Amino acid sequence: MVSIYCTEDGVLREVDAVTPGAWVDLCAPTEEELAHIGATLSIDTDLLRAALDEEERSRIDFEDGHMLIIVDTPTVEMQSGRGYTYTTIPFGIILTENNIVTVCLKESALARAFSETPVRNFSTKKQRRMTLQLLYRNATLFLYYLREVDKASSRVENELHISMKNKELIQMLGLEKSLVYFSTSLKGNELVLERLARMEFVSRYPEDAELLEDVIIENKQAIEMSNIYRDILSGTMDAFASVISNNLNIVMKVLASVTIILTIPSIIFGLWGTNVPVPLENSPLGFLVVILIAVGLTAVSVLLMIKKGWL
Repeated sequence: MVSIYCTEDGVLREVDAVTPGAWVDLCAPTEEELAHIGATLSIDTDLLRAALDEEERSRIDFEDGHMLIIVDTPTVEMQSGRGYTYTTIPFGIILTENNIVTVCLKESALARAFSETPVRNFSTKKQRRMTLQLLYRNATLFLYYLREVDKASSRVENELHISMKNKELIQMLGLEKSLVYFSTSLKGNELVLERLARMEFVSRYPEDAELLEDVIIENKQAIEMSNIYRDILSGTMDAFASVISNNLNIVMKVLASVTIILTIPSIIFGLWGTNVPVPLENSPLGFLVVILIAVGLTAVSVLLMIKKGWL
């Protein structure tokens, strides 16, 4: 899908044709759409297609006078039985002489943040500032989703206190996996931001330099939060694994004790049930005495196991 936007009198409007100063947003574009935009803006389709690879790393590239910036942006998906799954996908920003083009293989919250909600001092005609605003919003999206992951982990942890089932453990494992994705992507984005700081990308306007510094700070904060949440979640997973293992040991200990207790009457009754002479076999109170012996030995064994803490 191709969406074209242009700011007029400070208001972002969607337009039908690509004009100088317009923002072209490509969301899961087809080959025909890539070819059309490439021909219109004289951009190599390989450059447009770079961000459509899920395994593409964050980087900065130049080709035919066009600048390509690829960063990872967070995304969330709903999976049946597993809740929300958080991951990252590449987001490409291409700067031409008069236009800015964004490319993503699926709909992202980053593009929606600009197309659906007003952004202060936003203009599609200022390509470099818009790029920095995109990067800043991307860093804040990571912070937002990290807080969502933390809330989800707290909710699953409360459920684990009650149920101790595999479902909750699998959800915790999925959240830990999401934090690994976030941490890796944020470190890759940090390299892109550091390279932008070394380039003459923001040398013309002091406001842009300050904005880039803010982006770097937000990204570093997201990295720290990701590492903290990952360590906490990893420790929680280890703790619950130990608790589950301990609970299993307790259950096995109780079952073994009950088995021993039930074995004592079986031994007594089996002894007096053999076809050989046994004490009290001719006594009218023999059956009652055997019952009392079995009950007594069972009671003694129960008391001993309670004293030992086995029951």
